[in-house]
Amino acid sequence: MFKIENIQISELKDGKYIRPKRLEYLQDGIRKSWEIVQSYDSVAILIYHKDRDSFILVKQFRPAVYINDNRYTNTYELCAGLIDKDKTLEEIASDEVEEECGYRVEPSQLQKVTTFFTNVGFAGAKQYLFYVEVDESMRVGKGGGIDGEVIYLEYLPVSEAKEFIFNEQYAKTPGLMLSFYWWFDKFKKYK
Repeated sequence: MFKIENIQISELKDGKYIRPKRLEYLQDGIRKSWEIVQSYDSVAILIYHKDRDSFILVKQFRPAVYINDNRYTNTYELCAGLIDKDKTLEEIASDEVEEECGYRVEPSQLQKVTTFFTNVGFAGAKQYLFYVEVDESMRVGKGGGIDGEVIYLEYLPVSEAKEFIFNEQYAKTPGLMLSFYWWFDKFKKYK
């Protein structure tokens, strides 16, 4: 699906989305330092498609995953986006559902699930997890992202989601797996 060529790696001097830093501190009287990356917090949305009895996932090339394990040319993720706009979390999440997946949802339709920290060893950014249900009447576009993003939609049937969690042939995020566990616990009829 993705053809990746001509890879070049260089030092990042002034990043747009992340800022590498060194944190120096005293812990119990011992001087320590730690390399960190300051980054934006984000929202992620578990989308359940009622007509298809499926979850809508986004599939995209993630350079950091590829550079660490080039067997994976794409990752399976929740619809997500950075909190880099002067909007509510729900408004940002609603915008991401439309931009990435092509469905219009009102911010009031989003249910907050939880908040957790990601990449705690070097970044420690917060991710706000939401849930929303859609059907085909809410489709307003094809999705795929904006500003040069290349995002493919994947409709994962609920009947395959539990197996998907532990299938290591798919690169996926902990937030995606957590959201599936939450969903199966909340909607016990699918056990």
